[in-house]
Amino acid sequence: MKKQFNRMRQLANQTCALLQADIERRMDTVRSVSHNMHKKLAACMQGQLGTDNERRQKKLPLTALSQAMQEGGGQLGDESLIGKMMDVCGEAESHLAAELLQHEVTVERDILEPLNQLAEVEIPNILKQRKQLAKLVLDYDSAKTRWVQATKSSNQAMAAKVDSLKDEMDEALNKVEMCKDQLSADMYSFASKEGDYARYYVLLLEAQAEYHRKSLAALEAAIPTIKTQQDSWMERPAFGTALEEHLKRTNREIALPIEACVMMLLETGMREEGLFRIAAGASKLKKLKAALDCSTSQLEEFYSDPHAVAGALKSYLRELPEPLMTFGLYDEWTQASNVSDPDKRLQALWMTCDQLPKAHKANFKYLVKFLAKLAQDSEVNKMTPSNIAIVLGPNLLWAKTEGTLAEMAAATSVHVVAIIEPIIQHADWFFPDDLDFNVSGMFSMPSHPPTPDLEPGLDRKRPGSQGHDGDSHTPRKDRYLRQESRGPAVSALYVVASESITVSETPTEDLPGPDFKAVP
Repeated sequence: MKKQFNRMRQLANQTCALLQADIERRMDTVRSVSHNMHKKLAACMQGQLGTDNERRQKKLPLTALSQAMQEGGGQLGDESLIGKMMDVCGEAESHLAAELLQHEVTVERDILEPLNQLAEVEIPNILKQRKQLAKLVLDYDSAKTRWVQATKSSNQAMAAKVDSLKDEMDEALNKVEMCKDQLSADMYSFASKEGDYARYYVLLLEAQAEYHRKSLAALEAAIPTIKTQQDSWMERPAFGTALEEHLKRTNREIALPIEACVMMLLETGMREEGLFRIAAGASKLKKLKAALDCSTSQLEEFYSDPHAVAGALKSYLRELPEPLMTFGLYDEWTQASNVSDPDKRLQALWMTCDQLPKAHKANFKYLVKFLAKLAQDSEVNKMTPSNIAIVLGPNLLWAKTEGTLAEMAAATSVHVVAIIEPIIQHADWFFPDDLDFNVSGMFSMPSHPPTPDLEPGLDRKRPGSQGHDGDSHTPRKDRYLRQESRGPAVSALYVVASESITVSETPTEDLPGPDFKAVP
């Protein structure tokens, strides 16, 4: 029975030793990964660990960014949209810096410090106890060896020390048992607290989630203010902006580039030969477009270059996200142009025109009225309704398909000419009301006199460049393409590709006059 008990005790001790050895190995690993985790997480902190909050916030990069933004906004002032945006964004960045500071303080208190305590204090203390136990075991073994030697010795002096050596051995054994119990308790305690140690990583994610929630709330509070100020800013590009958006933002009925270009052309370009057909200097055209984009009224210098003005008007129409005659009515325009009977064709075009959205219809009417007025001087400027339709039509209507502008123009030019030409010819029938081209009242006559008519037989002065920079006004020989040699589709494609195509001097046959009574 005693043997069985000793055997069970031996097995229990072996099992306990194995368990303790497994815990010891795990503690070493936990200490290593906790130390590495603390190091990496501390590197993510943007503030200085261990400093007071005020000093720590000043050292945050977001704080420096916020201060730079607000200082820049103050230098630019409220008169600048950039200044306003920098001031509002700087305040938002300041809120983000405050949230970041609070987040880092929480992470340092609830995660970094406990991880450091675990890796640098708790586990090392347990490992020290293990070393202490090993030392005590050696002391016990030494005391036991001396006691055994004393009991076996025949020396009278050694025999007298047996009792004291026995006490020393018992005391050493007692210390070993106490240290072993303490070590076992600490190791079991560590094993039982592993869930608490794992909780640190959950706290990290929870702290990050809370930080991002608060940061998002700060951003969502700032973004509407920024958008409101940006939307209220009037000086925004007109080119490439949707027509309705531009009109709403500027509180206009007619788009600024259209009205400005028409008013300048009415003054100095109506008798200019090849208008909309001859390319202007690239630098002058770019400058005019930029001036119109910033809504400036200082346009006097462009009155002397009607080809640049015409080019700017074409560019505006071409760069609209949706053509002036709209994608939605493309099929209706095409079907109306295919009606064989001239009067019914006009009626179909009129009905399609009447379906245009209000903003598009008002600007289309304004432009058509101007083009009809331009065609009245076709004997001088060579811009008949047919020629105008060929050179300008592809900028007014195109299909909503993939491809380059030249490809779209080639595919739709025949239909577009058949649509635009009769509308220009019968502009007063489509739009019978009189029209004051100075709709906004912001344009006044330039200080210089209009371009005088030259005597018959004299060549006009035109920009000498064709797609090149420069503003030279040397005479240039026109290159007219007759419709017999180039069809409308090819002509329109050439217009879009080079901006300098010339068209037939011979107008196409006028459509029969409309029947006013037949209009619904």
